Amino acid sequence: QVQLVESGGGSVQSGGSLRLSCAASGDTYSAYCMGWFRQAPEKEREGVATINSDGFTNYADSVKGRFTISQDNAKRTLYLQMNSLKPEDTAMYYCAADRLWGCPSMTAVQARGGSAFFRYWGRGTQVTVSS
Repeated sequence: QVQLVESGGGSVQSGGSLRLSCAASGDTYSAYCMGWFRQAPEKEREGVATINSDGFTNYADSVKGRFTISQDNAKRTLYLQMNSLKPEDTAMYYCAADRLWGCPSMTAVQARGGSAFFRYWGRGTQVTVSS
C-alpha cells in the first residue's frame, strides 16, 4: 500500500505563488506515475499534471507555463510549483500515484477519470486564489 499526504495549500492573491507537496510512504516502485488533480466546488475533478519515474511530465493546457511538477526521490515527495495563480485555480488539490510503466495522457485522464489509472490518493489540500 501507498499513503499520500498533501500539504502547502493556502490563500494567495491573484498573481501569487504556492508550492504544494505530497509525501509518500509505504511500498516503493521502480516504475510509477504520480499526478496532481484538482476539484472546485460543483465541478468535476480534473487532471493538472503528471510525472513518471523517469521524470517525464505532462500538463493540462490551463496550467502550462505556470505550474511545474517535480519530485524528490530521496524524500519520496512530489511537488507542484504554482506561479501566476488565477482565481480559477481555486480548488482542492489532490495527489495520486500508482505503479505504471508510463503516465496516461491528459486526454485519457480527462476522458476516463483519474481513478481509472491511480489507486492511491491523498486527502487533498485547499488552494484559494483571490482577485
